[in-house]
Amino acid sequence: MFQTAFPPNAFQNDAFQISITPTPTGRIGGDDAWTPEEKRRRKQLDKKLRLAEEKRIASVKNDQESRKQAIRDLVDPKPVAPKQQSKVQSNQQVSEDTPSEVTKYDALIANLERQKQDLFDAVLIRQAKVRLEQELAVLEAKRKQEQDDEEALLALLL
Repeated sequence: MFQTAFPPNAFQNDAFQISITPTPTGRIGGDDAWTPEEKRRRKQLDKKLRLAEEKRIASVKNDQESRKQAIRDLVDPKPVAPKQQSKVQSNQQVSEDTPSEVTKYDALIANLERQKQDLFDAVLIRQAKVRLEQELAVLEAKRKQEQDDEEALLALLL
């Protein structure tokens, strides 16, 4: 009753239709776009990042505990033996402004996250390169098709 605008054989692969099979490196989605070396590197970075975050958390806890202990010592100093009471004692300490372990771990975590982002960027760049190569192949096939059409017209005219 109803007929379509396309003949039954309109979508067959022939000389003028372009069929591009994706290459193994052109896979997109999930871990398919990652090479085994990149997967291994990403897992290593994740592991280092997790360990650095755990050490940072432990360092923060240690810093908090030492800060609490320093405040306890300032508020309620330890009792001094009766002999030493005649001497003047000072419980204050001069501390240098050294970066704490937390700062070191923050820098390490930032560095690992930057490396991880560089790895993701490399994968995205490779995917874009593959996509551009495929588009270039399509354009080249279209150019050859047009050239064949022109040659066929010239052959008919002559």
